[in-house]
Amino acid sequence: MGELLAILLTAALINNFVLVQFLGLCPLMGSSASLSTAFPMTMATMFVITIATILTHLIYNGVLLPLALPYLKILLFVVVIASIVQGTEIFIRYVSPLLHQLLGIYLPLITSNCAILGVALMASNLPLHQAVAMGIGAALGFGVVLTLFASIRQHLDQNSVPLVFRGSPILLVTIGILALAFSGFKGVLP
Repeated sequence: MGELLAILLTAALINNFVLVQFLGLCPLMGSSASLSTAFPMTMATMFVITIATILTHLIYNGVLLPLALPYLKILLFVVVIASIVQGTEIFIRYVSPLLHQLLGIYLPLITSNCAILGVALMASNLPLHQAVAMGIGAALGFGVVLTLFASIRQHLDQNSVPLVFRGSPILLVTIGILALAFSGFKGVLP
């Protein structure tokens, strides 16, 4: 139990895939304009990361390895992730057309979110229970970062920013400061 909690906290805070490995910066920059779009995007991405980690782990260890086809790993993982995203999009469109319209182009872009593929690739070599903990931790970490970044971005939009820092420069500086803040968690777990 303690091992799973350590993996979960490590994936969420210490080795955050967005801030440490810079995976998933495109959806972070694109869907963080307001908290009203960031929160649904966070929930959809967290769902996809968790389910994709579990399914890709089972497919890799249950099908590809026994059939000696590990070279198909990336291709199959992308297909699985795309299928999960399409299913999620259909579900959201059916349940809440307004939310589907609000998420717009960013929902299908989850398919190309390299954080999801990166987590799935790293977790596929772990035992299933550890892979699930890593997937949930990575999803929580992505959600925390996206929500924090959207909140900070709303404050930046309301304040005057020097002309040379407007747009992407101030956003990248903000991501760097968030990364510094999260680096304070290193050394917390043994």
